[in-house]
Amino acid sequence: MDAPLKPASKAARWRRLRCGWRYEREARSQGAQRIAGVDEVGRGALFGPVVAAAVIFDGEPRLRGIKDSKQLTAEEREAWEARIQETAHCWAIAACDAGRIELINIYQASRQAMLDALRRLAAPPDWLLVDAVRLDWTGPQQAIVHGDALSVTIAAASILAKQHRDRLMRQWDKVYPQYGLFRNKGYATAEHIAALLRHGPSPQHRRSFLRELTAPQLFAAAEEKCIEGTPKKATN
Repeated sequence: MDAPLKPASKAARWRRLRCGWRYEREARSQGAQRIAGVDEVGRGALFGPVVAAAVIFDGEPRLRGIKDSKQLTAEEREAWEARIQETAHCWAIAACDAGRIELINIYQASRQAMLDALRRLAAPPDWLLVDAVRLDWTGPQQAIVHGDALSVTIAAASILAKQHRDRLMRQWDKVYPQYGLFRNKGYATAEHIAALLRHGPSPQHRRSFLRELTAPQLFAAAEEKCIEGTPKKATN
C-alpha cells in the first residue's frame, strides 16, 4: 500500500492535474451525444445541505482555464458560473438537506442529490461522468477519481454546485448569524466549532457529524480561536 500523501505532496499533485476533454472524447467515441458531468459539494460540512449539479455541453466549447471549484477564488467561481450557464446545453441543481442526510447518511444523500440533479436536466443524458462515485443509473457511466480536476464537464458541475451552496449559506447566515456561516460555509473551522460550544447546534446542523467531534477537539479548537483572535479561513 502506498504511503499517505503529505499535505505538500497533495498540493503538488493537484497542481499537476489538468482539466480537459479526454473523458468526454472517449465517451463520444463510443457513441455518446449528451454527456452529463455530475458533482456534489458540502459532503464534509457540519451544517446544511449537500448540493449537486449536472451539466451537459454541446461539443467542446472554449472553456480554457476551468478548474475544480476548490482551486478557484470566489471571484473566479462567480465568473465561471455565468460562463457555464451561458454555454451549457442544459444544467440543473438539486440538494439533500440535513434531515435527509441524518436519515440515510451523507454518502447516500450525496448520491441522491446527484441523481435528482440528473433527473432535472432539460435533456436526458446518454452518458455520465461522475466525480469518484457510481450512481443507480441505467445508462453508461464512468466514476473518475479527481474527476472535478480532470474533466471539464465535471469541473463545471462542481462550480455550479459550489456557487449554489455558498448562496444558501449566505441566506442561512441571516437566520443563524452566531455561527459565521457566511465565512465558514458550514465547515468545521475553529470559529464554527467555538460557536457550537457557546450556542449549541441549530436544527440545520448534522447531529451525526457533531458526535464525531470529541470534547477535546472542540475545546482545542475554541482555545485556538481565542489565541489567534480571528477565525481560520473557511474551507472551500
